[in-house]
Amino acid sequence: MRDPRAARGATLFWPYVLHLWTIFGLAISNALLGIAILAAPFSVRRREVPWERFRGALTPLALYVLILLTSIAASYSPRVSLPSASEIFSLATLPLGLIALRTERRIRLAMNGLVLLAALLSLWGLGQFLTGAGGMDWRIRGPFSHYMTFAGVLLMADLIVVSQLVSRRFGRWGWRWLALVLINAALVGSLTRSAWVALLASLVVLFLLRAPRLLLVLAPAAVVILLVSPETVRQRAGSIFSLENITNYDRLCMLEAGMHMVAERPLFGLGPRMVEQRYPIYRHPTAPRPRVAHLHNSYVQLAAERGLLSLAAYVWLLGATLLLGYRGLRRELDAGNGQAELWLGAFTALLAFCLAGLFEDNWRDTEVQRVALFVMALPYCLEARGNGADEAERTADESVA
Repeated sequence: MRDPRAARGATLFWPYVLHLWTIFGLAISNALLGIAILAAPFSVRRREVPWERFRGALTPLALYVLILLTSIAASYSPRVSLPSASEIFSLATLPLGLIALRTERRIRLAMNGLVLLAALLSLWGLGQFLTGAGGMDWRIRGPFSHYMTFAGVLLMADLIVVSQLVSRRFGRWGWRWLALVLINAALVGSLTRSAWVALLASLVVLFLLRAPRLLLVLAPAAVVILLVSPETVRQRAGSIFSLENITNYDRLCMLEAGMHMVAERPLFGLGPRMVEQRYPIYRHPTAPRPRVAHLHNSYVQLAAERGLLSLAAYVWLLGATLLLGYRGLRRELDAGNGQAELWLGAFTALLAFCLAGLFEDNWRDTEVQRVALFVMALPYCLEARGNGADEAERTADESVA
């Protein structure tokens, strides 16, 4: 007989994973997230969830929401800032994940589905390349409205699939090699330098932790990819550290303007959505663009919009999750257990997201944020399972088979 707790869990699990797998259509994803929120109270009983083990995520998240609301109230223009309160809806991806991903089978299914989605999105983007896109004036973006959204989603999925491949034998994981090729081809074709830098840095960490010998082939592989890539790709790669590149200089001007914004209102910032409106006031006279939508840095953007308290809550959330992920990964590697690739995928995908945030405002990007929140939930779910998960939930895997 099927366990009633498994049936309740499946009621939440399916709308939850489907809202992740449909981020290419944000309206559909939002509708499914709404269904998951409505299903949550009926899908699990309070005593069945180890809430005390989730405090590392829920406490900074709650503080972040509180500061967001305070920043809206203290904004230069609360009317302009008020729509940013809708972010609270999207943030539900994290706490819902803590409830929905309660078995190893469900965790694996959600991660595998994300990799498959990224492979399909990559095919979409590569198809755009074949129809004439691919240059700086028309960069491939898949079904998304912006190429950085496209690259941000692919980046985290890429680290998940690499983690799986370095942890398993070739014969059992053939389809993942195809996904790896597609995702990386699309990442290169997106011409998104922030994703490239975050990917390379995260791969170095991944190989150091799991397969140090692969570091010997990382640099030659990157060189080969550059040599066989179109001239546009080589030019973009060569411009990463060049101050003569106008976009690099523009980002430095944005950082300086952001520092002045923080200095003026350090606690609660200018207010959500106010950076774009007030940027001309703080803009450096030699900045290439008179107006910008954001500061191309998640951390500076948060500090400028919502103050240092909001930035502290955000860094707390990321830091606590990364630390938990690292500790869990080391424990799994030392014990030689079969969940090592899950921990490795979660840790390195979140690390890549954090690194990319130094060069783009990826936290502000709803689709990318949604995947990042899912990734943040994974270490807490894995940790809860590793510390005495309910036996009935351990045997509930058939509900997602």
